[in-house]
Amino acid sequence: MNISRKFQQKIKNNQAVIGVIGLGYVGLPLVIRFAEEGFRVLGFDIDPQKVDKLNRGQSYIRHIPGEKIAKLMRSGRVEATTKYARLKEPDAVLICVPTPLNKNKEPDLSYIEVTSDEIAKYLRRGQLISLESTTYPGTTREILLPKFERNGLKAGRDFFLVFSPEREDPGNPKYYTKNTPKVVGGITRSCLAAGKALYTRIVDRVVPVSSPEAAEFTKILENTFRSVNIALVNELKILADKMGVDLWEVIDAASTKPFGFMPFYPGPGLGGHCIPIDPFYLSWKAKELNFNTRFIELAGEINTEMPEYVISRTADALNQRGKCLKGAKILILGIAYKKDIDDMRESPALEIIALFTKQGAKLYYNDPFIPKIPKVRKHDLGMASSRLTPKFLSSMDAAVIVTDHTSYDYGWIVANTSLIVDTRNATKNVKKHRIRIVKA
Repeated sequence: MNISRKFQQKIKNNQAVIGVIGLGYVGLPLVIRFAEEGFRVLGFDIDPQKVDKLNRGQSYIRHIPGEKIAKLMRSGRVEATTKYARLKEPDAVLICVPTPLNKNKEPDLSYIEVTSDEIAKYLRRGQLISLESTTYPGTTREILLPKFERNGLKAGRDFFLVFSPEREDPGNPKYYTKNTPKVVGGITRSCLAAGKALYTRIVDRVVPVSSPEAAEFTKILENTFRSVNIALVNELKILADKMGVDLWEVIDAASTKPFGFMPFYPGPGLGGHCIPIDPFYLSWKAKELNFNTRFIELAGEINTEMPEYVISRTADALNQRGKCLKGAKILILGIAYKKDIDDMRESPALEIIALFTKQGAKLYYNDPFIPKIPKVRKHDLGMASSRLTPKFLSSMDAAVIVTDHTSYDYGWIVANTSLIVDTRNATKNVKKHRIRIVKA
């Protein structure tokens, strides 16, 4: 039996061991799905706290219930480790590590580089390696493949190599790992067949494409599409403010057209690990071909400037009330990058806090899901969430709604705060005290 048939048989019979490198917002849901389908799963992470919590049956991601983790750990099918020497054990290894940008907005592939070097040390015949981390077209073939073939093994003959982009949307109640289609591109036909066999076991639909490059491009297209359209409505939001028009009303009206229009909404800036970052992977790669991706660059410029617009709108609103921004007490409501989750990766709230502080304002924040702001790559704010009370709210000169968590009672917040700067249209249903609300 050749290795392709043998691998697929092990997957079909639940005899394969699945390895997942990176136990965060992408990796942990994959661990759960494979374990739910009866596979033995070995999770790898450099963070010993994550490994320890997972082995104790505890969840460290809010939208993943601890009961689900505890149940899986009791089954004995899941184990987490920091020891990369155990990479020889899994039959399939899924790479789910970060791919950030450096300070020059260039791809930082150091996590992929280090991880693939570790895999190469222990790569054995018959293993499948799948890169899920978002990256520029060519990464799988140009970076991973040479490392894995270095010791004489050949992709498609001795091992399998595919790219299958993650499509996680934390906290989305409608779409999750199982019912979100999975795109897969392989180095060879046998690599693609192995990848399809693997992912067919955990998702309802696998979408095969002709190459890893096509799969890599697919993910970046998805998020570039969103980035460009968000930038468009962000720019139109500024124009609408100057015209005295409510763009949220305009978008709602345009959304009644049953064809040819898809609503996107303005906000205080882009957040999350995908949309603010992924398009720049493509624009960076394009420069190698002497091609200028003007839409990507312009969209990035507009979206990056939105936190400064929030500061400007807040300062103007304070000035109209005879208050200077310097020395003003400003409350930031919500610092997660989107509502109802505890994920603050690339959240615009962090830049907004930093900009307000630079202007001399006194900053406070509240987020029901993030009690303290940990140190991140760009910011070390050292702040803790403040408790919302009528007395505390009334002491603020302005409250800026950055993340529209559904747990907030916006009517109560508006009633107890002298000025609200609403970047999310969260107060649209508040009928009283509208004079206190400024949309930004």
